[in-house]
Amino acid sequence: MTGRKRVAASALTVSVALLLTMQAAPPTWADRTTGGESSKEARGGTNGRAITVETRVRTTVRGGSTRSNATGSPSPVSADWTPPACWYEPAFSPRQIESTVKAWRAFGAAAPMAGGIGHAVGDALEHRYKNGHPYKDYNLDKQGEGMFWASVVNPNRADDPEASACDREPFWVDKGRTPDEPLALTPETLASYAYDELPVPGTEIRTAPSGMSTVNLPTWVWLDKARFKKVSVTASLPGTGLAATTTAEPQSLHLDPGTADASVFPASGRCPLRSGGIGEPYARGRASEVPPCGVTYLRATAANDAHDLRATLTWRIRWTSSTGEGGVLPDGAFGVSRRVPVQEIQSVNR
Repeated sequence: MTGRKRVAASALTVSVALLLTMQAAPPTWADRTTGGESSKEARGGTNGRAITVETRVRTTVRGGSTRSNATGSPSPVSADWTPPACWYEPAFSPRQIESTVKAWRAFGAAAPMAGGIGHAVGDALEHRYKNGHPYKDYNLDKQGEGMFWASVVNPNRADDPEASACDREPFWVDKGRTPDEPLALTPETLASYAYDELPVPGTEIRTAPSGMSTVNLPTWVWLDKARFKKVSVTASLPGTGLAATTTAEPQSLHLDPGTADASVFPASGRCPLRSGGIGEPYARGRASEVPPCGVTYLRATAANDAHDLRATLTWRIRWTSSTGEGGVLPDGAFGVSRRVPVQEIQSVNR
């Protein structure tokens, strides 16, 4: 490779962010609609080595709590699985690739201080998309017969090292064909991205007593039924008919008392979902009963100290798609900690 071509190739991979800031978004990026109860569009960026675009994937949320409480995204229980950090999706028509090259040429002419970069990147783009290496005349003769696919960075995982894995320059895919690329957008990719967007409600447990607990007396724990319901997110790519819906359903609450000097109920610390609820609200006169979900502290805390009672709600995650594909994704967990001071009641026997 000549020195000029080496400079061109290097400039192409490190200077794309500048182009994206100076170029108006093409219609493919900007033509969006919203729908459902709430809708969100992901955004892309640059991974430092390849052209990346703002994704056209949109997400729509349905279900969940009817109350306006804080929400969060569940964390996968499986440590060896995470939603995708990047993928490839349809991004450029032949005319949009052509306009991108012209934008670089215009940049080189308009910015003398950086014109060398502009011309070098323009040369590299023309070499790839115009001069037959591998594309001829930007595939203009195939307008409407396919798209150039480009890399997209998952905006929720932009800092993930795996976000740099999608390092290919935009490549051509005929209409109706599936690219031979492991990181190409698929229904499961959409489902996995929707996993990142699940707005599960905060795990706000209720306890009795609600403040200070007492040594050797049970503290009842339960979840308000209205606080957690099934919630789903549909991720779709407009214009393609491709969509996937990821659904989360609450399954069980796990209690960690924050100390070894405690007993939990059940003994596993896992309070299952029963009759639409987890645990039972405490009622007067049941102080001596064993709660279906709760904890008994065996030692008092020091003054101005407390135990961190951790309550983690596990969500079962499943997905379906417009292609008929579907399956199970790793369970998700979302929890909260509560400071629980514990007192000891002294009694005198006569």
